[in-house]
Amino acid sequence: MNETPAGTKRNWLSRLIHRPPVVPVVRLQGVIAAEQRPGRLNIATVEPLLAKAFSIKSAPAVAVVINSPGGSPVQSRLISKRIRDLANEHNKPVLVFVEDAAASGGYFIAVAGDEIFVDPSSIVGSVGVIMATFGFVGAIDKLGIERRVHTAGRNKSTLDPFLPEKAEDVERIKRFELDIHQVFIDHVKAGRGERLKADDDTLFTGEWWTGVRGVELGLVDAIGDLHTVLRERFGPEVVLKPIAPKRPFFALPRLGFSAQGMVEDVTTSFEDRAWWARIGL
Repeated sequence: MNETPAGTKRNWLSRLIHRPPVVPVVRLQGVIAAEQRPGRLNIATVEPLLAKAFSIKSAPAVAVVINSPGGSPVQSRLISKRIRDLANEHNKPVLVFVEDAAASGGYFIAVAGDEIFVDPSSIVGSVGVIMATFGFVGAIDKLGIERRVHTAGRNKSTLDPFLPEKAEDVERIKRFELDIHQVFIDHVKAGRGERLKADDDTLFTGEWWTGVRGVELGLVDAIGDLHTVLRERFGPEVVLKPIAPKRPFFALPRLGFSAQGMVEDVTTSFEDRAWWARIGL
């Protein structure tokens, strides 16, 4: 029996009204640091992206893609907290997808997700704190340089690289690191809860693991990639909507030669490489 014109009209309207689900995707890639530079993650640059993603009322979830070796513990916490606050405010689940790495501060941010998915070879964990400096005492002596430092406050020159290391300075720094480490540990325990499958001496030594091992330890939930997981959850028609920073309409590329800009770019590049090198990338 042929379909009536009225039935045809209803099907046409049904297809017109039906819209595939849209999932906003926020990509967080780079070293976590307070400085406002391209390639840096901090609350100032990330918050507008998160706010826009969570403002899409029809979205069934928000996806966050992380690729970071870590960085500032303060910025890591602020970003993680903002993700969680917005998720609770808008009552939306957050699905985190780790690419190459979510290590140290990167993992701190990942814990804000309701679920964390990884590649088998992703690097996750590194729940620890590190502070690294250099000592130039021997070098300054050989060069015959006399350094003069005057301070108010006997601990103002803690870990001065041009002075011999003092035991009390090291002890003070260790206390400082332990305080921050405990904040990290408490955050992971609160976010992962009973999903953690190993004791503190295994999980919180600063060691990092592959995605496969991370699943076994309960640091992450499952192996999976962005497209596959979202299609399985929300259907093959799901639309992934990237949420990216807006580029100024009149923005022009930097032209010409700037010694200062060149030095800053090279310095940033070395700093980034140092962070990635800590996890073998």
